[in-house]
Amino acid sequence: MKRNKKDRQVLLTDMIETNPFITDEELADKLEVSIQTIRLDRLELSIPELRERIKTMAEKKMTDDIKSLPVDEIIGEIIDIEMDRSAISLLDIRREHVFKRNGIARGHHLFAQANSLAVAVTNDELALTAKANIQFTQPVHEGDRVIAKARVMDVDKEKGRSQVAVRSYVGTSLVFKGEFNMYRATTMKKDEWT
Repeated sequence: MKRNKKDRQVLLTDMIETNPFITDEELADKLEVSIQTIRLDRLELSIPELRERIKTMAEKKMTDDIKSLPVDEIIGEIIDIEMDRSAISLLDIRREHVFKRNGIARGHHLFAQANSLAVAVTNDELALTAKANIQFTQPVHEGDRVIAKARVMDVDKEKGRSQVAVRSYVGTSLVFKGEFNMYRATTMKKDEWT
């Protein structure tokens, strides 16, 4: 059954409010129209594309939850975080991240994404990396999207420490893994910092 534009746009708005992660393709299937029609409707209704909706939701959650560092100091885009439990971030590898001669990503960018994710997931006023055991398992190239997943393995608030495991993937391929031993600074005395 073909709907008129007004009815279709009302349904589209309701579907996106119900599930902000719904793709244009899924909307097109459900509303039985082309993807281009969905994009035009979103544009007319000032509804951002999926990536922008996810980014906006993540930024709001990060602003509300993350205490250990300012959001603009995080390397990559955090798309999901549950403090002292888990977090996920994305990093699109661009020209400035790679060696010019071979297009392979410089390791410090992958480390920075993983390390800042380990800091961000630590639910404390200040988190510092005490020790990291890392391994690069496969080269990453310009144009790749790196998805880093952090999981808090242990929290010892008495000792002021956390253990965070981070695994980074391009598609389903593991490209980086790290174990981060984090200081939880609210329990540290100033002389322990030096």
